[in-house]
Amino acid sequence: MAIAGPVRGVAGLLSGRPVHPVGPDGKMALSDHLRELRARIIKAALVLAVGFFVALFFYDQLFDLVYTPYLKAQDALGGHRTQGVTEGVGAGFLLYFKLCGLAALIGTSPLWLYQIWAFILPALLPREKRWSAVFVAVAGPLFLVGIVLGYLTLPKGVQILISFNHSGVLNLVEFNDYLSFFIHTLLMFGVAFEIPVFVVMLNLVGVLPGRVLASARPWIIVGIFIFAAAATPSTDPFTMCMMAVPMCLLYGVAEVIARVNDRRRVRNRPFAELDPDTPSPLP
Repeated sequence: MAIAGPVRGVAGLLSGRPVHPVGPDGKMALSDHLRELRARIIKAALVLAVGFFVALFFYDQLFDLVYTPYLKAQDALGGHRTQGVTEGVGAGFLLYFKLCGLAALIGTSPLWLYQIWAFILPALLPREKRWSAVFVAVAGPLFLVGIVLGYLTLPKGVQILISFNHSGVLNLVEFNDYLSFFIHTLLMFGVAFEIPVFVVMLNLVGVLPGRVLASARPWIIVGIFIFAAAATPSTDPFTMCMMAVPMCLLYGVAEVIARVNDRRRVRNRPFAELDPDTPSPLP
């Protein structure tokens, strides 16, 4: 009996079931919403804790995964002398936990993102649920493709930046700074591949017509290259083009989808695009 009480208490924290009866319109009491939110946060925290514990056993593999782009750049530099270092007595310990925490955050992202999604989902309308499911199904793989492309271009970006050092000067790369550079590069590539998805979603909800995308295409392409130049931390033209060119191609695909959707909308609602304030011509 002494153990059953705490067990029931933990189960109650994780369940998040409403205590008050749900109304006929599906509305819950504020306290029940907060109780469910607490349960979702606790579940997400437990998932992250388990992921962190598992990542501790794969620290060497994680370190090699992150450090490989720098080693490739180091081999390609030839005469330029560069070396990775850590600074301070506790730098290695902090790096150990920082890298494992990052791996847990990324590796368990489907699980803790589901907790956020499950909390928001009941408030959406059926049509919103359908479009949001499509968004998740497309946005997730595109984000991963951007991450992979950023990882593949990282060695060249690091090589170009380090090559500006004179061959007679030893370049010391502090690993925590390199890790921040690594995360920034991959994150920017992943986010960049999400922009066309948002363009399509804006068109699907009727905010951004396809003809607007077509008329603004030259300026959008220029804006994409400016965004790529500002977003890539290496600031070299190779990495910029590796981000900008796929973004331009994805924008072209988004424009085609938007124009097809506009034609479908006109077929289903022939007068949807007419301005209600414009008088119609007399016969």
